[in-house]
Amino acid sequence: MTKVQSHMTMSLDGFIAQPDDQVGELFEWYEAGDVTVPSANERVEFRVDAASAPILKELTEHCGAIVAGRRLFDMTGGWGDSHPAGAPVVVVSHTVPEDAAERWPRTVFVDGVAAAIERAQQIAGERDVTIASATITQQALALGLVDEVCVSLVPVLFGEGVPYFAAFDTGHLLLEDPEVVQGKRAVHLRYPVRRG
Repeated sequence: MTKVQSHMTMSLDGFIAQPDDQVGELFEWYEAGDVTVPSANERVEFRVDAASAPILKELTEHCGAIVAGRRLFDMTGGWGDSHPAGAPVVVVSHTVPEDAAERWPRTVFVDGVAAAIERAQQIAGERDVTIASATITQQALALGLVDEVCVSLVPVLFGEGVPYFAAFDTGHLLLEDPEVVQGKRAVHLRYPVRRG
């Protein structure tokens, strides 16, 4: 069955980007070792340490669809229609670029988080759905649509920026104990969402 997970690389103080949307030192772990993890995007190369490699391989190889927000999609140019995980992208957006079908044939634009998760699950089949945007993660968590929260926690303090998490109108959200992998320049944490 398809698992819906979020994954973001986050600073120790909870940010996934600087105030100007730049990632600063957050992605250093993607180049901190000598183990190559294949990328579906020819412009992206991963060279991570031996401990981080299985985590990254699982995130990319088991991914059947990515859910992203329009802001991230626009900032990355839609990854040139080739996300590094190799999976199709479902973009949460109220509008569709008029040249979308020609420029991004593997990308689907959906209005609403719940509809985007549902469409991503259909695309993913038996593989996982990964949410790759902070605001979409926050909304999907509030809707009870996330099975697992994944964080690659890096040793940097931004002091300000774009937070991974925000206040929940529904109160506290409990997670199970994490699976922890210590890598070079990142600690990888996987928290199943507590049900019931």
